[in-house]
Amino acid sequence: MDRKLGLAARATAAGLLASASLMALPSAAHAATYTISAIQGTTRISPYNGSTVTTTGIVTAIRSAGSSHGFWIQSAGGDGNAATSDAIFVYTGSGTPNTAVGNSITVTGRVSEYYPDSSGGSQSLTELGSASWTTNSTGNALPAAVTISDATVPATYTRTNNGGSINSFTLAPTTYALDYYESLEGMRVSVGNSPVVGPANAYNEMWVNVKPSQVNSARGGSLYSSYSSQNSGRLQITTLLSSAFPKGTVGDTISGATGVLDYSAYGGYSLNATSLGTLTSGGVAKETTADQSPGQLSVATYNVENLDPTDPASKFTALAQGIVNNLKSPDIVALEEVQDNDGPADDGVVSASTTLSTLISAIRTAGGPTYSYTQINPRNDADGGEPGGNIRQVLLYNSARVGFTARGSATATTANSVTSVGGVAQLTYNPGRIAPANSAWSASRKPLAAEFTFGGQKYFVIANHFVSKGGDYSLHSQYQPPARSSETQRGSQASVENSFVDSILAAQSDAHVIVLGDLNDFQFSTAVSNLEGGVLTDLVDTLPASQQYTYVYDGNSQVLDHTLVSSSITSYDYDIVHINSEFPDQTSDHDPQVVRITP
Repeated sequence: MDRKLGLAARATAAGLLASASLMALPSAAHAATYTISAIQGTTRISPYNGSTVTTTGIVTAIRSAGSSHGFWIQSAGGDGNAATSDAIFVYTGSGTPNTAVGNSITVTGRVSEYYPDSSGGSQSLTELGSASWTTNSTGNALPAAVTISDATVPATYTRTNNGGSINSFTLAPTTYALDYYESLEGMRVSVGNSPVVGPANAYNEMWVNVKPSQVNSARGGSLYSSYSSQNSGRLQITTLLSSAFPKGTVGDTISGATGVLDYSAYGGYSLNATSLGTLTSGGVAKETTADQSPGQLSVATYNVENLDPTDPASKFTALAQGIVNNLKSPDIVALEEVQDNDGPADDGVVSASTTLSTLISAIRTAGGPTYSYTQINPRNDADGGEPGGNIRQVLLYNSARVGFTARGSATATTANSVTSVGGVAQLTYNPGRIAPANSAWSASRKPLAAEFTFGGQKYFVIANHFVSKGGDYSLHSQYQPPARSSETQRGSQASVENSFVDSILAAQSDAHVIVLGDLNDFQFSTAVSNLEGGVLTDLVDTLPASQQYTYVYDGNSQVLDHTLVSSSITSYDYDIVHINSEFPDQTSDHDPQVVRITP
């Protein structure tokens, strides 16, 4: 679900429930009284779901901002059962709830299970809605916060159920991490000294990992290196405070954060902080790649995240400085997510000439070369991405260093092909798209194939942006293992492109082929295996494991961007340049990478 749409849906629900509560408040005279622990029960679903109940607890935190106003109450004592939470959220819809932290109150409300993203397979939050309450006393001490730590969080992330829901299982909080977090739903929790493994973002969120053994990237992150390495110690930290949120960078440490444990479709279980503690810098700095020698060909890929002329000039400047200073002005740069000249305005415009001229000018101002470019305008609204944006791949090239000769006049629907001219492979169109009519590319970007020359040799460069992971269930989904439905299309895309690479190598067995871009999939995925197909090497695999990541998502450092080369390319230096994914001040959400090839 799109993040803004998800929040809007919650806001709509808030309005409906608030209206309902004004119409008919539950009557305490007709509501049975239960402890909070009994209402929560020992599974993810309350045994009293849909019933009107009465319970008593101490107000521990209030949320009066965002789309879900309300407050949390927790039993002063608890029932001693590790599988039952002693707290619950009271959902008031809108406005500031008329209570205060430290109040002991008796609440009557209707039990419900709220799914933040029901279509996306999220888990639920047990809540009391349409609530009324009376205050018993004020100024009560709050229940002690449970410390979430390496010792308390199980190493195993979740139980599985053949892809089915795990809602009905009795929680096993000493066995499964998701069960452990669920058993603390709504309760006061804290973390000690915990490393930041996902940087702060615009939504005042960052991720920590309380298990030191899972902090295993070279720069202090948590590697997602297989489908079974979900990193159970990851926990999102958000805030209920109006004060500034700490701008955590991967490698920093936060200590003393305390709050209530919530659940969000965007990140899973979250510590909603009532005290943010202290952030200590780990000193992680943005990387700069090595200089290339004059005899090396340097080729980079960079997802520029929906770049268009309506973006602030500062974004163009930052991208340009990254290309010039951190990537050292590569000879060829494959760009992904270049939008048309008016960005998301859905008005039929498909040209990206202004977007590209603005970026090229910024690169020149930053001290880089005056790049030329080659690309093919997509058909309007045919390639997915932000509606109206018409994202596409573009190949920037430094004509003072590499040669490019256009051939033919391919359009968005023209299929490129390969011929042999005197035993040398040649593209029919330069540039041209690969099999654009194939269903594998439906609502997705088509690969852009082009030829360049350097040092008297020809290089085939194929720029990619495979279909996104939209529609996949999250790692913290109620359905385990989570469905990854988008993988099917990427697997097909990879197979189609591998066949095209095979045609180049059939025409010239020692052809130099470079396949690169945002593949939206992992180095261990079927898609990447299909793309390699026995003829390409994914350069990510040549790096030490601790350096294999280009993107940080929900505190997991993972690979989405790749550079693959054919067997004739044997001498190279390859570098993923970490300048975005670990930092709160991102120019893009992806890290670029570069390969320096010695002919």
